[in-house]
Amino acid sequence: MRRLSYAAFALAFAALPVKAEELTVATAGDQNMVDYINQYLGPLFEKAYPGNTVRAVGTGPGDAGSQKILERFDAQSAAKSDKWDIDVAVVHEKFVGPMVTKNYLDKYRSDIDTGKLVTRDNAKMALGTDVDGYVMPMFNSQTAIAYNPDLVPNPPKSYAELVEWAKAHPKQFGYNGIKGGASGVSFVMGWIYAFGGGDANMLMNGPFKEEETKKWDAAFKSLADFTKNATLTPGNAGTLDLLARGEIAMGPVWVDMFYSWKASGQLPPSMKLVLPAPGMPGQPMHYVMPEKTAHKDLAEKFIAFATSPKIQAEGIVKRFNWYPGIDATNVKPELDDATWNKLFVDISPADLASKGKPFPIAPYNNAILEAYEKSVK
Repeated sequence: MRRLSYAAFALAFAALPVKAEELTVATAGDQNMVDYINQYLGPLFEKAYPGNTVRAVGTGPGDAGSQKILERFDAQSAAKSDKWDIDVAVVHEKFVGPMVTKNYLDKYRSDIDTGKLVTRDNAKMALGTDVDGYVMPMFNSQTAIAYNPDLVPNPPKSYAELVEWAKAHPKQFGYNGIKGGASGVSFVMGWIYAFGGGDANMLMNGPFKEEETKKWDAAFKSLADFTKNATLTPGNAGTLDLLARGEIAMGPVWVDMFYSWKASGQLPPSMKLVLPAPGMPGQPMHYVMPEKTAHKDLAEKFIAFATSPKIQAEGIVKRFNWYPGIDATNVKPELDDATWNKLFVDISPADLASKGKPFPIAPYNNAILEAYEKSVK
């Protein structure tokens, strides 16, 4: 039998995976998050890294899903497990801080090529906790003001301009308060950032100081006056519905919902968005990696793959109308003009970087909601 040359043997050996591994990805969120990994992202990764497999496990929607992941980390830490059974997790922003402070996470971002493509502050601070290096945003959801350009040819560019516009157009601005969905909550938080009289950066990053909450009286009085002149809507979808029917001309919305409604024909195609200064909150979902993952090298490859410009373009922007986790200028070359013009003309990457804000840290967030209940009837 003819013997293989050393070079031929080395080439054949290099073509084989060094070790077939199964990567377990736990994800909070709706079923579409699990489907995204199992049906789209995982198969593409397996093709790029033959012999390895990816398995997504859903932990449920909303904060409860991320809470289950944190509890799993708590249990494995308490058990002093050498290797944990989750390799990558996708969690809501508010749960990253506790994971970092409990020393559960690997500080991996500087180890992957896409780490340098992240520009938003929410990859550095998560509701008051320094998480820089421990997270990669999977995507960014963002709120903005939707408007009908037939009724609002020159939309307000700031909260201050919005106040003046609303005075001149009674009941034409609609929002859903603080109990009908998070777009209304976001609008209120943006109002306090704009008019609160204190340090907005402290609200976003901490520390909590009780005296800071005493500076909001004038802001809430003006918000109460504004709200009397506005239309209260029944929810996130309710705001979009009133916009579609022409009953209001402007209102805060989640950007991905806005574009999904446009794509389905539920909103007129002429509807547009503006992100007013100084900004409005949104929130990311983050990729994190336990420090005691059994598959660190493969987990890093997976997150780098998932946050690459091509995957962010095809998987995040095109499939879900989410904003990418990395800076959008890096995603633009991977998008056709129609998609780019749909998602990034009204609100540019520069707008997102400067005016896409985090929600306040929990103590301020709760204090603002309580003050709203007392002040805005």
